[in-house]
Amino acid sequence: MGKKAKFKGIDVVLILLCIAAGVYAYFRIKYGLKRDIDFISMGQFMFRRSEETGRLMPNLLIVGLVATLKLSVWALISATIVGVIFGIFRTSGNLFLRMVGRTYVEMIRNVPPLVLIYIFYFFIADQIMSLLGVDAFIRGLPEGGKTIMGFLFTEESLFVQFLSGIMTLAFFEGAYITEVVRAGIESIETGQRQAAYSLGLSWLDQMRFIIMPQAIKRVMPALAGEFISTIKYSSITSVVSIQELTFMGLQVNLITSDFLALWITVSAMYMVLTFSISLVANRLEERMARSD
Repeated sequence: MGKKAKFKGIDVVLILLCIAAGVYAYFRIKYGLKRDIDFISMGQFMFRRSEETGRLMPNLLIVGLVATLKLSVWALISATIVGVIFGIFRTSGNLFLRMVGRTYVEMIRNVPPLVLIYIFYFFIADQIMSLLGVDAFIRGLPEGGKTIMGFLFTEESLFVQFLSGIMTLAFFEGAYITEVVRAGIESIETGQRQAAYSLGLSWLDQMRFIIMPQAIKRVMPALAGEFISTIKYSSITSVVSIQELTFMGLQVNLITSDFLALWITVSAMYMVLTFSISLVANRLEERMARSD
């Protein structure tokens, strides 16, 4: 484990400079732009009181935050599966599989995610999903099934958009995770593969018990970075009317003129999600380090 950082005098100076910069920015906005930043008013867009029961209920921003969380969780799971599969392809001894993995990575990494989501929404989601009868299947679900689908994904009318968003994020981030996994697998010494082979372990057992556990441990910081990027990139799905946090922020922007407070609040809500991923990743790194 690394040495603990010591608090020095220069740290105090830097902290004071950051505070001073924040104070200057606040007064510059308040008196230079002549705008008040009213964060308290953002509370009405987070929760509202039900007219029927009088209880507090989630409003636009919290609904968007929950949708972002659902979208990110499914995209993270899907992107990890895609990344691991193609990462193994990239390190395979089979030339065809290596070519498939390389083609996927180069195609996806060199196309902007905004273009990808239009491709997935207008072609794959709109055409292929209709051809497979996904829309009809969703409409034919009993009420209980629709309730479960709404809890895990989104409401019936937005399911196709939601699915296209998951697919876009999964394939886009999956390309970067592929390279992370490839680097982790290639970092394992050849001698370990040879030793596993000499013990009679199959390729699958070598990957399960020898290669992948070590590879994942070595690339955990990079994987955490890609997981955080997935959450941030989820904002692009607002262009196909997925009601995630950025989309809901745009709706609130039509209601309030205090756009600074709004987008600072939205940024803080994204930061809660990404910082949580960072904390979980740090804990996993510490546990893995202790297991060595």
